[in-house]
Amino acid sequence: MRIRRLLVVALIVGVSSAAMSSVAGASGAVEEDRACIEKVADAKQTPDGEFYKALDNCRKAKSLIVPAVSEMLWGGLAFLIVAGVLMKFAFPSLRKGIKAREEKIRSDLEGAEQSRIEAEAERSRYEAQIGDARSEANGIIEEARRDADRVRKDLLAKAESDAAEVRQRANEDLQLARDRALSDVQQQVTDISIGLAEKIVEHNLDPATQQALVESYINSVDR
Repeated sequence: MRIRRLLVVALIVGVSSAAMSSVAGASGAVEEDRACIEKVADAKQTPDGEFYKALDNCRKAKSLIVPAVSEMLWGGLAFLIVAGVLMKFAFPSLRKGIKAREEKIRSDLEGAEQSRIEAEAERSRYEAQIGDARSEANGIIEEARRDADRVRKDLLAKAESDAAEVRQRANEDLQLARDRALSDVQQQVTDISIGLAEKIVEHNLDPATQQALVESYINSVDR
């Protein structure tokens, strides 16, 4: 790495020197052209031979547009050196950096895709768990509803059975009371009839006296 830096510094110094020499050469050419133009202007005051000679010298002077062959050679050599150094040292590092950057971007993209896939899977699992919990809750609610209906029906059936049993017992008690009352009445009527018959047999009375006797006997029985 240190050698590479030294080479780059040397390359920069060399290129700078070549550029400075080119600038210096161009500056010198400008001065020469200015002097040549002044000579041509002065040659107008001289015979025609001097004027054409000065003009021919100006034509042979260095051109500002087309550099000299030596400058072209040095410039081409400097360009080749710069290109070679760049291809040897800079371009591999640049390609390596670009490749590393591409690998990092690719790795980041793959990581993001993997994270997205994992997030989708987690979301699917979460939705499945929610669906299972919802189904389980619905099942529990439905079972509780069935249990409540069954308990309600059992309670209604038991209440109806108890009510029927109570009604039956009440009817039985009422019937028993009726039977007892009827038996008592029948017994009382029998006793009254027997007593009355005994009284009538004992006394031979007229109808009015018999009626009074019957009423008196009934009153005595009530007491």
